[in-house]
Amino acid sequence: MWIQQNPSSPAPLADLQGRAVGLKFECQHCNTEVFTDLIGVPAPNEHADSVEHAENHEIEEIKCPGCDMKHSLEVDSSFDGVTFKVSDAKEISYQVAQ
Repeated sequence: MWIQQNPSSPAPLADLQGRAVGLKFECQHCNTEVFTDLIGVPAPNEHADSVEHAENHEIEEIKCPGCDMKHSLEVDSSFDGVTFKVSDAKEISYQVAQ
C-alpha cells in the first residue's frame, strides 16, 4: 500500500526505523511515474549531543526511465520522524517493504 508523504509532518519513526522503503514520484520534466529500488531508513544518532545533531541521512540518485534526468533521493531520519525528499518532485509516496 502506497502512503503519500505529508509535507508538513514526518512519517512515524517507529513504523520505519530499520526498515526498507520504496519511493514513488512523478518526474516533473516528463511526467513519468518513477519507482525506486528499496532504500534503507537510517536510525537517528542516539549518541548525538543535541536533537539537531541526531538527524541521519541516506542519499541516493535515480535516473528517470522516461527522460534520463537524474533525481536526488534523500531519507532524513530524526527522533521527530522520517522525511523523504526527491529533487524536482512535488508529491512523494512511500511503501514499506514486507
